[in-house]
Amino acid sequence: MITTNVQRHGTVMVSVTGALDEDAGAVLQRALDDVTADERDLMVDLHGAASMDAYGLLHLLALHRRAESLGLRVVVVGWQPQPQQFMADVAGIRGRGSATGERYAVAGFRRLLEERAQRARDHSDFGAGWLSGV
Repeated sequence: MITTNVQRHGTVMVSVTGALDEDAGAVLQRALDDVTADERDLMVDLHGAASMDAYGLLHLLALHRRAESLGLRVVVVGWQPQPQQFMADVAGIRGRGSATGERYAVAGFRRLLEERAQRARDHSDFGAGWLSGV
């Protein structure tokens, strides 16, 4: 489940609970539908996101890109172990616990993640072994 909360002091808060997967896309995109010039920040809270797949990563990246196009500063907090490690695996960063939320905000890293997550999604029918070839 994904909830949104626009706080009138300039922050749009998006909280993710459960799986960040294919079904999350429409809800995440609607989170920014009513953004006004008064909002300056988007905070995405992943404390409740126990899992993420390639679709979820692509949706999160699309939200990030859309927020930036609206002039919002994006902060992602509360990375849980599986989503954080999934992002690291997709990016090709080896080692347990090697991804950090701060890396996510770097444009070049985001582009790399988008490309690899797209390939992962395209090859998801091939089973769990797709990561080794990413």
